[in-house]
Amino acid sequence: MSDQKFSPLKQVAKSRFLVFSILLHALLIVVGSGTVLFRYYVPTPDFNASLGLLGEEAVPVAAPEQPLEFDPKKAEPKIPELSAPAASAITAVTSRVAPFELTATTLQFLPTSEAFTFSGNPSTSPTPPSAGMGNRVPPTMASRMGGSARRAAMLKNNGKEKSEVAVANALRWLKMQQNGNGSWCDKYPAAMTGLALLCYLGHGELPQSAEFGETVTKAVNWFNEQGTKFQGRLCMSSSWGGGAAYEHAIGTYALSEYYTMTRDTAVVPLLRQAVEYIVQGQAYDGGWRYHYNSQVASDTSVTGWQIQALKAAHLTDLGFPRIEESLDRAIVFLKGMQGEKGGFGYTEAKDGYPLAGVGAFCTFLWKQDRDPTVRKGVDFLLRGAESSNPVRYAGPTANLYAWYYHTQACLMYGGTVWDKWNRLFQDEIADSQSPEGFWPPTGGNATGSLEEEPFLNGQVYRTTLCVLMLEVFYRYMPLYKL
Repeated sequence: MSDQKFSPLKQVAKSRFLVFSILLHALLIVVGSGTVLFRYYVPTPDFNASLGLLGEEAVPVAAPEQPLEFDPKKAEPKIPELSAPAASAITAVTSRVAPFELTATTLQFLPTSEAFTFSGNPSTSPTPPSAGMGNRVPPTMASRMGGSARRAAMLKNNGKEKSEVAVANALRWLKMQQNGNGSWCDKYPAAMTGLALLCYLGHGELPQSAEFGETVTKAVNWFNEQGTKFQGRLCMSSSWGGGAAYEHAIGTYALSEYYTMTRDTAVVPLLRQAVEYIVQGQAYDGGWRYHYNSQVASDTSVTGWQIQALKAAHLTDLGFPRIEESLDRAIVFLKGMQGEKGGFGYTEAKDGYPLAGVGAFCTFLWKQDRDPTVRKGVDFLLRGAESSNPVRYAGPTANLYAWYYHTQACLMYGGTVWDKWNRLFQDEIADSQSPEGFWPPTGGNATGSLEEEPFLNGQVYRTTLCVLMLEVFYRYMPLYKL
């Protein structure tokens, strides 16, 4: 038996520490459990468009309703790095497209068509491409493939001869402005080259085209070589600063159309990289922002170009991964930007006029759904064009960027919507072209920095938007009218 005496005081002391330890551990368990339960039952706050993502650094306030605004000096949030697709999956190449020659496998061609003309005066009509019209293009693009197809589409959609003459003159002017390396302009060359290439492709011009084949070839080669150099970044930069998301999307759009029309496999590796960047860079809310930053809220303007690029990529039938899911999410974002009356806001739901066409057209473009979003959008933009925002090239409300989208949205909708818009825009655009073939500055002040650029950059920007508007009669046709 131990000779130590029993001490009540010592036992009490031991019990006191034991009780304290038990209480402390119990408190820790309760606090920890409560935190988990709170996070489980309390949802994350919604995005507040005016303050930025709650709990994160506020998004810089964007310039009001001025799309395609490239400003590298703008304060930028930290941008997560997007990785190029693995080399094991995609082999980057620097293959050149030979002048007047496709590198794809055997193609079947539609017969060469005569020059487009209404009046029987071929001297003022655009020269049609020679052979090289692939018959594997989607039905929505078939109407651009040859003079006869274009003529039929223009007659069906109430196009005028002067509009096609204006397109031909503009394509000839653009050809003369092309740099020796195949690009256009020294400032924002990726965007300008992409827009110019879209104009030639929209007119059915391919590397075999008698008048514009070399122009197309040089542009594609420039994209392929420079894009490969920058690991698939078609903004031709090692980072996504400034307006890179605009430039990259426009370049991707143009190369996708080129591949669909030619099946030229030389551009496929680059296209796979380019499309993957767009899919990776989609923001949490389903849209896109200037810098492919998935952590900040999107804007309608940048998102519109990404949707056009992804839809064009989808038409290639190259089977890009996750592209359909990405487009589905993007349409949900767009619908969330529509105001009660049918307009679309920039970073929040709002009845804005400049972006109404972006929302309506891109919502329709993906699946050509019979969606009330589209009807509300075209009704809203038409009301604006007939009242507070008249379509006057020299007027203070002139906005080529808005009209580019408005024109496509109304043509896709068809019926009386298209008839009304066609009466408003066609003569105004065709008659405003300079004798040299380019479009001069408008009278408006809401078309973004590129409209305001002096000399060549502004001329190319305005001219490409106007050409794409006047090509709308045959460039993309809806599978049906709403």
